[in-house]
This record gives sequence, C-alpha cells and structure tokens, in this order.
Amino acid sequence: MIIGQILKSKSRGVMTARPEDSIQEIALRLSSRKIGAIVIVGDSGEVVGIISERDIIRLIAEHGAKALTMPARDGMTRNVISCTKTCTTDEIMKTMTRGRFRHLPVIEDDALVGIVSIGDVVKHYTAEVELEVTAMRGYLATG
Repeated sequence: MIIGQILKSKSRGVMTARPEDSIQEIALRLSSRKIGAIVIVGDSGEVVGIISERDIIRLIAEHGAKALTMPARDGMTRNVISCTKTCTTDEIMKTMTRGRFRHLPVIEDDALVGIVSIGDVVKHYTAEVELEVTAMRGYLATG
C-alpha cells in the first residue's frame, strides 16, 4: 500500500504552527485535536520543523515551566524527514523505526499535503494483511 491511499482515508488538512508560536500554544493544539505532532511552517508555507509530544516533554524536563513560554523554533526538530504519496507502508515503517519517530510529513512538489503517524500505517497495514489472510482461507477452502 502507498501513503497516498492512507491520506485519502484521513481527514483533509494538516495541523501547522509557526516558529514563533509558544510551546504552550502548541501543546493546547495537540491536546484539543488529540494529535501527537504539529508541522512547523515558514512564511512561504515551507516545512521548517516538526514538534511532537516527546519534544515538549523533553523541553519541560530540561527547562521546567519556562519551556511553555519558549517559541517552537527553540524546541522543534529542524531536519525533518518526510515522504511522498508514492512511498510504501514498508518504506515508512522502516524510516520511522530507524529514526525512532512516530510522525512523518508528506510532501509533494515542495508542498505539505499531509502527515502520517505510525498508528495510521499500522492500521492500514493490518487491514491489508487481514485481506490477504481472508483471500488465502478462501483459496484453501475451495481447494
């Protein structure tokens, strides 16, 4: 399965924030939307970073309550790994496992078109495996 198929099943739009938004603002957005990461975009809409729940926890551990007033630019991951809609679930799982992260922005023609989480990938991968198992059972039952 390719990532484009996963994006079609998700709601449109990607939660984004600006580099100057505070960590507290970002934490509130994560909480209200029940999501685990927000893509940080620059003035032209280009991806300049990503900040996850893990990043926020790390900032609080390092800086205490002061972390909540810090701008996103001070806590975001700057070297964002991304994928395209044509990447496969196998490729994405390997990338996420190797990088030890759970969210991957999807970029096409230099534009942010979506984000996939490890939960999205596992959900679709499991559905794909279940279809294969059902097909094999049917094949075996008919001889």
